[in-house]
Amino acid sequence: MSTTSPAPDEALASVVVVDYGLGNLRSAVRGLERAGADVTVTDDPESFADADGIVLPGVGAFREGMENADPYRESLEAANERGQPIFGICLGMQMLLTTSEEAEHAGEGDVEGLGFVPGTNVRFAEGQKVPHMGWNELAVERDHPLVEGVDREHAYFVHSYYAVPENDEAVVATTDYGVEFPAVVANEAGNVFGTQFHPEKSGETGLQILRNFVEFCANR
Repeated sequence: MSTTSPAPDEALASVVVVDYGLGNLRSAVRGLERAGADVTVTDDPESFADADGIVLPGVGAFREGMENADPYRESLEAANERGQPIFGICLGMQMLLTTSEEAEHAGEGDVEGLGFVPGTNVRFAEGQKVPHMGWNELAVERDHPLVEGVDREHAYFVHSYYAVPENDEAVVATTDYGVEFPAVVANEAGNVFGTQFHPEKSGETGLQILRNFVEFCANR
């Protein structure tokens, strides 16, 4: 089932937000609309191919996220092969990696992520308050269209685990929370990327990132 929001007067790109049962869809949709996207919320993987970009939101546990997203795995893999932009937010970003310690800590064994960005997600070390919740500064480490204009700006985080990519080149921006961790990651081709923070809750900084995403989708 798909629900399409009213399109902006001059939509720059069509974006599907994947409804796999986890995530603050309403806030993400509103933010994307403000950024100039024509947004469709869908649980139909066959609709992915017609979109300019795909958003994988998420709030919750890694295992539940991957179990819920498993029916979409093949369609997301096909989208990646086509070079479509895929944007993971918070848990959605962690799901772009290969695995997570979260499932292991819960006694659930290994859980396979999407693997678009090889690496794992690890828990903040003892002595750091978890979840990490609040506003923190972004430090852009390398060029990527998603982070144009946001270096040293602040974004809103809520998480207990963070990504550790196998390749340092996957790290686009970092944040310091007692340990420096990736705030934005991207695959080698640059079409799959994610933010550990919530751009839809990050004020003007988040809106700039969503605009960058929509423009990236429109220019592909």
